[in-house]
Amino acid sequence: MAEVLVYVDHVDGAVRKPTLELLTLARRIGEPVAVALGAGAENTAAALAEHGAVKVLTADAPEFADYLVVPKVDALQAAYEAVSPAAVLVPSSAEGKEIAARLAVRIGSGIITDAVDLEAGDEGPVATQSAFAASFTTKSRVSKGTPVITVKPNSAAVEAAPAAGAVEALSVTFSALATGTKVTSRTPRESTGRPELTEAAIVVSGGRGVNGAENFSVIEALADSLGAAVGASRAAVDAGWYPHSNQVGQTGKSVSPQLYIANGISGAIQHRAGMQTSKTIVAVNKDAEAPIFDLVDYGVVGDLFQVVPQLTEEVTSRKG
Repeated sequence: MAEVLVYVDHVDGAVRKPTLELLTLARRIGEPVAVALGAGAENTAAALAEHGAVKVLTADAPEFADYLVVPKVDALQAAYEAVSPAAVLVPSSAEGKEIAARLAVRIGSGIITDAVDLEAGDEGPVATQSAFAASFTTKSRVSKGTPVITVKPNSAAVEAAPAAGAVEALSVTFSALATGTKVTSRTPRESTGRPELTEAAIVVSGGRGVNGAENFSVIEALADSLGAAVGASRAAVDAGWYPHSNQVGQTGKSVSPQLYIANGISGAIQHRAGMQTSKTIVAVNKDAEAPIFDLVDYGVVGDLFQVVPQLTEEVTSRKG
């Protein structure tokens, strides 16, 4: 069976959930070979093997931490040349998509971004994407070269499938461009205790209807009762009610949770573009004609300041 390269997203050896999802998808089209780079790369082997990686290629060098993107592209290209895979899978983060695009250019291959499903085809892997606010679902495949595919988080359930996970050192020669952009400082992000927005299984978002930064506590309370991440519409972010890092939409983050709850969000196309692939969508809005209701699975026409606290109370009582 052909091998499939999977780029590993990890933090000091702790593998993030989107990578484990990629391994599940990779097993549909071949044997996963994981590529782990940077500090703690070797420590990823146990988790990767537990989820189907037959081999783990690791490399560590100062360049991975000190410079942006290009050293990682150099390493992934080295892995590609060593393995000759049937496909290369990368998480659909901002960095992941840049790595994938640069790799595709280098190896002369087609690229598919933001896939939400993957299956084997007679002429190569077939990727499923959602388009135009989930109005259309497309299936496509790369017609030239080795497919490079980025996959949205929460697109597949994580499935354990123990494999050998043999660790091998990856030899990397860095290009002249690798040191072109240097990281000069880092500031740790303040932890809220909530899941990462793009990886969360449940997202609770607030929009213009929240009517003020002080009122986002209502949204946060529901999110905390569900163990969810908090999102915000562009209108709420532009008004200064919530940080830009929590914006969901075309100019913010793209999410694909199992459950998305939109509160006081009208449903402009810009916002819908960032959450249209959510598995189940619930909206609370006092405007019965709000465009968001065209997209939802369940809609509640009502005042969010009455509906949301009742929902939070009900969730809390059932958990208790």
